[in-house]
This record gives sequence, structure tokens and C-alpha cells, in this order.
Amino acid sequence: MIPHMRSTIRLVIFAIFTLSIRAADADQIKPHIDKQYADLEKLYLHFHTHPELSHQETQTAKRLADELRAAGYEVTEHVGGNGVVAVLKNGEGKTLLLRTELDALPVKENTNVDYASTVTATDRAGRTVPVMHACGHDIHLTSLVGAARILATMKDHWHGTLVLIGQPAEETVAGASAMLKDGLFTRFPRPDFCLAQHCDAELEAGKIGYVSGFSMANVDTLDIVIKGVGGHGAWPHKTKDPIVIAAQTIINLQTIVSRETKPTDPAVVTVGSIHGGTKHNIIPDQVTLQLTVRTYKDEVREQVLKSIERIVKGTALTAGIPTELEPTITRTDESTPATYNTPALVDRTIAHLKMVLGDDNLVEREPTMGAEDFGLFGRTQHKIPIFMFRLGTVSPERIAAAKSGGPPPPSLHSSTYLPQKEPSLRTGVLAMTAAAIDLLSK
Repeated sequence: MIPHMRSTIRLVIFAIFTLSIRAADADQIKPHIDKQYADLEKLYLHFHTHPELSHQETQTAKRLADELRAAGYEVTEHVGGNGVVAVLKNGEGKTLLLRTELDALPVKENTNVDYASTVTATDRAGRTVPVMHACGHDIHLTSLVGAARILATMKDHWHGTLVLIGQPAEETVAGASAMLKDGLFTRFPRPDFCLAQHCDAELEAGKIGYVSGFSMANVDTLDIVIKGVGGHGAWPHKTKDPIVIAAQTIINLQTIVSRETKPTDPAVVTVGSIHGGTKHNIIPDQVTLQLTVRTYKDEVREQVLKSIERIVKGTALTAGIPTELEPTITRTDESTPATYNTPALVDRTIAHLKMVLGDDNLVEREPTMGAEDFGLFGRTQHKIPIFMFRLGTVSPERIAAAKSGGPPPPSLHSSTYLPQKEPSLRTGVLAMTAAAIDLLSK
């Protein structure tokens, strides 16, 4: 036999053998899911009915820490606030980080299920607000626990190190930065890959969605104070009306996307709040605007922010506002860079999940202008590959009804968003476990 033919045959046999091993992952993992599913559903209901706001996730963190400790992991609490880090070493090999979030949202649940949240809490402004897992973090938490248990049981299928984290304050995009500053990549094994999943409110349960490259946007939250000279509404000529200046500013800001940004570079500038004045006939001294700004590319982000500053200050100058009353622009801590899924890691993970879940259950999705601080884990000096895939959570009947002209499923952050527990939980555990075994495979 010709030598190169022997080599080719060996490669083909090896590829077939490798595919058969990987394809068997689902059959090996599913019995573990079946065995613990009832307990996982109870855990999900616990998280769902005990939501906690960002920066307040003490009991959620404790429960997660207890679950991971019981599964055999070495657990450290209070990393970057309420963050949890769990480590499981299994010989030499790569290190993989799996991440879930801990926090919920100030939303009143209106799902009408018997396990709907009735929790209220005091937010950072001192207000009493309802609290709900309206973004699916309860599904993420439970899926991580399920995967953690199975990976600890199936140690003969992988080698290396697992680092599982429960991240606080994702909804305020502050938790990832806090954990990194508190030594996530120095006090604990530094990962070679980072994986996370996020509920998708438009994708059928049982399916996994994915985006390669830019998946979620840069977000910048700005507070703008436009100052003026107040006075009586009957003598406007003796004032410098900040309400009029604010109105002009809002209109002028729209030209940033329409006339200053390349049409193929996505950008959003939204004025979500405007506050000024106390009475019909009083011109106030100032007006406050609150903006959210979304972009993908770093250079576009910088350009848009500079344009906002130029327009805000230029509009005030044109209105005759003196230098000492120049508008102030403050970027709040609810700002984070874009999430960029590393294409090579996406390709590898999706190829494996197609074998585990079937081609029809992997769906390419479009990028969104939503924001996530998971992207920070890939932006340190180490440039670690990251991938956040999307977990379908909507019943097939709801999807079919929407396609037939019915109402669309509730979006994330909606008071009526409710993941379909099964098969969402099963799929989340299976996908996370299978992806981990592949990346740490022997």
C-alpha cells in the first residue's frame, strides 16, 4: 500500500473514532441529567422564588457556594463582592472557566404561575421595588450546578482544571470588573477558555443559538446636566432656558448615527430620560438627560462619545450659555465593552454541540445591541478566548403562534418572561457539560 494512502486511512479511522466518542457524549451525560433532574427543578424554583438585586446577592451566592462545595469543588466566596469561585482540579491539562450570574431585576413578576416571585427589596436609591429573575439567571445558575455535578462525576472523561464562577452585579455590568480586580485571574487558575450561556427569549426550548464575533454591544450610560438661567415663564427673554436647549440637544444627537457614523457600523444613541422644571410658569436652572449608547467597534464607541460631548457643549454655546455654566457629562459605572465571541472557539464548540444535540438544534443568531460584561474576561492582557452561547427557552407552540401572526413571546426583562423549565434546563446542563468535556477532553 502506498505510504500516503496508509496515512490517509489512519486519519480517516481516527476521525471516525473521535466522532463516535464525541457523539456518545450525549448518551453518557443524559442519564446523569435524568438522575438529578427533579432536584435541579427544585433548585431552579428556589432561585426563581428568591431573587436578589445586583450587589445584594448574598443568599443566592451562599446557595450556589454550598451546591458547588457539595459537588466536590474548592469554593471561595466574596470575590469581587458577592462573587463565588469554585475550582476542581483533575490532572494536567487546560483550564476552563464556566460562568453564571447571580442577580435579578427590579421587575414585578406577572407570569401568573404558582411559583412567581413575590419578593421586594430596597434598591440603591432607597426605594422599595419588586424583584424578579426576568433575565433567566435562575436558569443559568441551575444549569451550572447541574453541569458541575456531572463533570465531577465524569472525571475519567476529561482532564485539566475547572473554574466555575457565580458573578454578581451583571445587570449593572459591574460584577465582571469587580471579580477581575479582586484577582480572578491571579488568585485562581487562569483559564485557557471561558464559556457562558444566556437565555434567549425568541428561540425554541431545546435549541442552542450562537453568534461568532461581535455578539453584544459596548454600552455607555451617560448623565448629562444642561444648565441655564431660570426665571419667570412670562419673561423668557431674561432667562437662558435649559428646556429649549435640552430639546435642541436631543434632536442634534440624532445626527451622530444618521450623519456621522459609517452606515455599516451599528450604533444607537437613546435619550431614555429627561427631567427638568417644577411648575408651568417657571423656567428652571437646569435639565438632566440620561442616555444609553450602544456600539460594537472600539473606535466607533470613541467617536460616538466624542460627538456627544461636542454636540452637547456646542448646542449650549450656540444658545449663549456662558463657559461657567457649560453642560456636564458623566459616564456612569453601568458601562462595559462589547462581547466578542472568539470565532475559533465558537467553531469548535458548535461543531461538537451539533454532534451532541443534532444539527437542527443549533441555530445561528444575529448580534444584538444588548450588553453583557462577560466580554471583559476576553479583554485582559491574556486575550483569553470566550464564547457565550444562547439557550432557547420558549415553547414550540408559542414560537409557532408568533410565526402565524400571534403576539411575540415576552422579551427578556419583561414582567411576563418565563422560561419553559423543561427542556430548557436539560439542554442548558447538557450543552454546558458536553462543551466542557470537549474542551478538556483526553
